[in-house]
Amino acid sequence: MPPEYAPAKGHTPVTPRVRRPRHIEPEALDVTSAPAPARHRFERFVPRTALATAAVAGAALLAGCGMLTREPQPSAAASPAVAAATPPLARPASAPAAPPAAAPPALPREARPQYDAEGRLVGLEPGAAAAAAESHVLVTPGEAAQGSETLGVVVDIEAPKRLKELLERHLDVVRLGRMAREEVDEAEWSRLIDAAPAQARELLQTEGYFNARVVLQRQPRRTAGVPDHVRMAVDTGPRARISRLTFEFEGDLERDAAEGEPYAAKVRDELRAAWALPPGDEFSNAAWAEAKTKALARLRAAGYALALWSGTAAQVDRERNEVRLFMSADSGPLFRLGNLVVEGLSQQDAQTVHNLLAARRGAPVTETMLLDFQERLQKSGLFASVNVTLDTTDPASAGNANVVAHLHEAALQDYTFGVGISANTGARATVTHVYRRVFGFAATARNKAEYGEKRQAWEGEISTHPGDDLYRNLLGGTVEWLKGDDDIVLSQRLRLGRTVDLGRIERLYFVEAERAKRETAVETTRAIALSINYHGVWRELDSVVLPTHGFSFGGQVGAGRSHATNAESGPFSRVYARLTGYLPLGQSWYGQARVELGKVFKDGNIVPPDSQRFRAGGDDSVRGYGYRSLGPLSNGVVGSGDVLFTTSVELARPFSASMPSMWGAVFVDAGNAATSFSNLDPVLGYGVGVRWRSPVGPLRLDVAYGRELRKLRLHFSVGIAF
Repeated sequence: MPPEYAPAKGHTPVTPRVRRPRHIEPEALDVTSAPAPARHRFERFVPRTALATAAVAGAALLAGCGMLTREPQPSAAASPAVAAATPPLARPASAPAAPPAAAPPALPREARPQYDAEGRLVGLEPGAAAAAAESHVLVTPGEAAQGSETLGVVVDIEAPKRLKELLERHLDVVRLGRMAREEVDEAEWSRLIDAAPAQARELLQTEGYFNARVVLQRQPRRTAGVPDHVRMAVDTGPRARISRLTFEFEGDLERDAAEGEPYAAKVRDELRAAWALPPGDEFSNAAWAEAKTKALARLRAAGYALALWSGTAAQVDRERNEVRLFMSADSGPLFRLGNLVVEGLSQQDAQTVHNLLAARRGAPVTETMLLDFQERLQKSGLFASVNVTLDTTDPASAGNANVVAHLHEAALQDYTFGVGISANTGARATVTHVYRRVFGFAATARNKAEYGEKRQAWEGEISTHPGDDLYRNLLGGTVEWLKGDDDIVLSQRLRLGRTVDLGRIERLYFVEAERAKRETAVETTRAIALSINYHGVWRELDSVVLPTHGFSFGGQVGAGRSHATNAESGPFSRVYARLTGYLPLGQSWYGQARVELGKVFKDGNIVPPDSQRFRAGGDDSVRGYGYRSLGPLSNGVVGSGDVLFTTSVELARPFSASMPSMWGAVFVDAGNAATSFSNLDPVLGYGVGVRWRSPVGPLRLDVAYGRELRKLRLHFSVGIAF
């Protein structure tokens, strides 16, 4: 036994023993054995007079167990604090037992023994023994290594980026490794690390990698205050592919299709053709789940509202790295239209609601039917809120199902006031009045008055509520005063026609009588015309209000007879078309392009009214030039032409991900109006702009440079309704 551990004279050497405590405190002594991962916490308090005895006895025990290698200590002369804190090693057996001491405060870090990377005691900092004596706490090598709040484990994963993110998000050892080391014991850390490869392989299987190899390398021992480092190398191998697909049906769908019912056979064939994971595609659990969800939603949308999966399975062949898919869908009954139940009517006619359904009795109640019905009710302007549902409570009566329309009628009359400003017509104020049941008839009257700097107008219309073919009959009129840079045009129009709005397609047929007067500094001309016209709109857009993908096409065709002052009387015809396309370009960029063409056909000196002819320039035409400022010159004044051509290309993207509604844009516009295409000379305008994609539509602010004018021009459009 080393001399510094020799017992006092007259005393028998005592072998210290450590007893497991009955109660474990959260801040107990930490004893860590280097070869074993487990850690045991206990706490023993001794009186101040026996503190050094217990400390030295504990050190002797640890040294005897190979847990502590003691380095040579400084002499008492060199370390008076240590010598002063060293009482006799053991008390006689007859000595009375000291009462237990109260729980001391936690040992300050600067008062703790210092250990090297191998866990060997290297000494106490100055004042450590006195601090230890005051606190009555023993400190072991394990506590020194755990003393700082370091992360438990750092895992370096070598895998493709997408899979690396998956593993870092779901591996237990990565998630818990971010905790402070003392919050999880060594046994748990070792368990998590050992289980990581198997857990990683399970996660990779969800992405279709069933033969992945995961190699884990762990640093043998960590240094004090430094987290464990684990390196995980992932070799995914090839992704499994689908080798066979079995898609079966049960219920009414299979029975009707087997009997040759056309609708059931069509639905079955379309479902199989639209399946998202055909043979040859790569397999992943997410794609498999998404494909099943879409297929079931499509089946329910086709009128089988209670459809369910009766069985699905994905069988994996690891040797061939293949997956065989099996699905069986129980369609349940096909719901066919029986009765329309209307709730909430007080002023409007139930027949109007039935007309807006636009479906025959016995037709399959598809999701498209219900959504179109709901949209037509909303766009009719007769209802403040609309909710359309299919009653599926009684599957036995699915062949005569009820469709329920929950309605809340709009006010019989209302007024809307608005103010706005645009670069085209300047500031303006508007008032609109709507009367939804004129004199008790199923008809709506709309009147709108506008007063502005460059445009003053009244527009009125009386239209019937939609009939059984969804068409509305209308009688309308317009009076408009429009001031341009070089002229003033006053026109009056009266029209009688029929219109229909089918969502994607709108049609308007009408006959129109028009009178127009145009004044310039040089002359005044008048024209009268009677014409028959057709206007149509075709939309294929992801959003009518804020489109980013698709196209819209508007076309107009008309023919009539005109009589004007200082001109011949005779027939004329007019065609006009406008095509606008929207396309996402990737990386948050979006493209928009437009082409606009128009032409008036006439003979000799026939002059149609100004509204039947064309001009260019302005916000929605060629930016960089004033509204209606582009056209053929007559006596030095810009007038209307018989042909029109404009085009535009625009690129836009959000300023940042945190402001998805604020976009920046660059654009180039070109075009003009002329007396014929042979002498049409397009002008160019280009610039930059800002878009705010508000819920009511995009609000634009553009700065454009007109190359022909060699100047900048501001274009904007802002409106508020209240």
